[in-house]
Amino acid sequence: MHQMKRSCEIFGLKITRWQDDKEALSSIRRQVFIEEQQVPEALEWDEYDAQCVHILVRDKNHRPIATGRIKADGQIGRMAVLESCRRQGIGSHILQALIEQGKQMQLKQLYLHAQTSAITFYEKHGFETCSEVFMDAGIPHRSMRKYL
Repeated sequence: MHQMKRSCEIFGLKITRWQDDKEALSSIRRQVFIEEQQVPEALEWDEYDAQCVHILVRDKNHRPIATGRIKADGQIGRMAVLESCRRQGIGSHILQALIEQGKQMQLKQLYLHAQTSAITFYEKHGFETCSEVFMDAGIPHRSMRKYL
């Protein structure tokens, strides 16, 4: 586990699988997507969770605080950081770990569907927009990609 010191206390970043950390991963996504952003629960869970590589971030008290995943085709998604831990660099660490996973998977490009409010964040990491705005779960998004 990588140890990083931030104002959201010391936390560790772990590469994991759904079957190994389902409870922790789902608790973060439930809080961020279902409760905070009002995404219908039926849209949050899918068959891809069991196939994806996931990132799990915990704080120094081992509380799960952030997650993200990458599918075999290079789609990054389900990036979520608990509200109390945002704007402290945690999302960047998750995204960098997912990009590294994509490289290890020998993918030529990565893609994602970014909430429009997060486009600048992804652009800072080399992603470029490649679609018009579309709605997903009632939230405006744009497709983005990054060539590796």
